[in-house]
Amino acid sequence: MENQTTVYTLVLAGLSDLSSLQLPLFLVFLLIYVMTLTGNLLILLLIFTDSHLHTPMYFFLGTLACLDMSYSSVTVPRMLFDLLRERRIISIPACITQIYFFTFFIASDISVLAVMSYDRYIAICHPLHYMQIINWNICVQLVSGVLLCSAIYSLVHTLFLTKLNFCLPNVLQSFFCDLPQLLEVSCSDTFINVLLIFLFGILIGVGILGVTFYPYITIISTVLKITSKHMRSKTFSTCSSHLTVVFVFYTTIFFNYFRSNANDHLVEDKVASVFFAILTPSLNPVIYSLRNQELKLSLRRALQRLQ
Repeated sequence: MENQTTVYTLVLAGLSDLSSLQLPLFLVFLLIYVMTLTGNLLILLLIFTDSHLHTPMYFFLGTLACLDMSYSSVTVPRMLFDLLRERRIISIPACITQIYFFTFFIASDISVLAVMSYDRYIAICHPLHYMQIINWNICVQLVSGVLLCSAIYSLVHTLFLTKLNFCLPNVLQSFFCDLPQLLEVSCSDTFINVLLIFLFGILIGVGILGVTFYPYITIISTVLKITSKHMRSKTFSTCSSHLTVVFVFYTTIFFNYFRSNANDHLVEDKVASVFFAILTPSLNPVIYSLRNQELKLSLRRALQRLQ
């Protein structure tokens, strides 16, 4: 009878039940969150203030920085708040809302990374026609299309989540509301929800993966034909930073979602969620600042102006 009791609130298990760890964890993740916001805001500031960076590539990079800050802000402030209290209770509407925005920003992030691959392909393989193909109208249309498709994708999942009932035990084994964990605590039939995840995963995932990685086959062969070592190095620096971000992002996604969610893997699942939801957005500014020569030059120019 207990399992059939409908509930309207959920309990987040959090990262740890040890009270002695709550304050250290709060300070660590507060520092990471501040670094995430600072790094991505610095990238946006450089792009806005440096005329050398007023190109489609850095328009997409600025969009990516906004999305990284946004999807980190969906989960981290709530987690920090929960670390300072004993009971981590969240209402089901609030949980579904968090899932909507988290899914929206993640889907947008993946799609923008695919658009950036296409941008690099045109810039390197068709440089003479670059500004005709990737003009500012196309840039705005691409980003608008990405945001619209991601909003629809998230809305479909959210609408089907509102049809579900939730029963005891109502504990989510995570520090934020995520789609797989929420389906696990539902006492309704989740076949449609799981089917949607797989269908969207196959259709969108294969398409976006293809657009992201296929252009690099042509890009690598084109770059290897460049005779100038300086130009080759400059081209590789822009591509390697993007590829590194793509590799980190997809690795954390696959490790977080495409593995067993058995009870004996709860610790590993929480670690994977931390990397995916918190650490990845903080790494992107570091990767671009270390690997991208133009951003490093822009940062030096900004520091010189301040001095």
